[in-house]
Amino acid sequence: MKVVREISLMQNISDYYKLTGKKVALVPTMGFLHPGHTSLILRAKAENDIVAVSIFVNPTQFGKGEDFDKYPRNFVRDYHICEKAGADYIFNPEVSEMYGKKNHTSIVVSEITERLEGKFRPGHFTGVATVVLKLLNAVKPARLYLGQKDAQQNVVIKGMIKDLNLDVDVILCETVRESNGLAMSSRNSYLTVEEKEKAAVLNLVLNEGKNMIVNQSASVIEIKKRIEEIIKEKAPEIELQYYEITDNELLEPIENPGEYNGEILISLAAKLGNTRLIDNIIFKK
Repeated sequence: MKVVREISLMQNISDYYKLTGKKVALVPTMGFLHPGHTSLILRAKAENDIVAVSIFVNPTQFGKGEDFDKYPRNFVRDYHICEKAGADYIFNPEVSEMYGKKNHTSIVVSEITERLEGKFRPGHFTGVATVVLKLLNAVKPARLYLGQKDAQQNVVIKGMIKDLNLDVDVILCETVRESNGLAMSSRNSYLTVEEKEKAAVLNLVLNEGKNMIVNQSASVIEIKKRIEEIIKEKAPEIELQYYEITDNELLEPIENPGEYNGEILISLAAKLGNTRLIDNIIFKK
């Protein structure tokens, strides 16, 4: 496994493999890898010839007062995880390599970025869309592997790829969870053992919402009331920022989920202490 830090070199490497008829896959990460990332690398390796894992903490997707400076980083640890999982390359550029002295261009995806996470993190998805396009141009993969935990981010990236006619397939992989149901995230390292147990209620309320839709055809009002009761009872320390029921394509609110026939996405965000957590569940009736 090799580490590449220059965009031009990564592009040349990918071009070489394309000329030899081999498929390159990209697993984009911000490092501090966990078993969820490992599952993406393993699947990418099983389905492609060459796997590149990008490790880049992207400053443009962090807002003012967010955790860019304290975001967990440990490249040596990440290197060994990638190597063990079978990655062929780590693309690990500096911020100056990705954005130069002054970056004048950003990718703005409208409408679907203005709800859910977009309400709480203005500008976040512009940073995400911009860096993902830059990573795709640097690595030139045939396939892009993403985890389902970041549901809105996935919708944004798929929309950008479709709108800009990018030649890459998006492969979405199931969220990997802790034994108590908490979705794995690099930010889980901020949580104490006790907080991790409290945070397990988030997966519980997602499944409760699903069950109320599938088995009771409950209304959105009924579901949200029940979710608030569960959190108040089991983990009153958690501040629920949103709990929304939408479609999984345009993220439009579903007024009558019990009568909806398409794919339903329940998304939430919550704060526990100083840590902000997101999670979701996707299903059809």
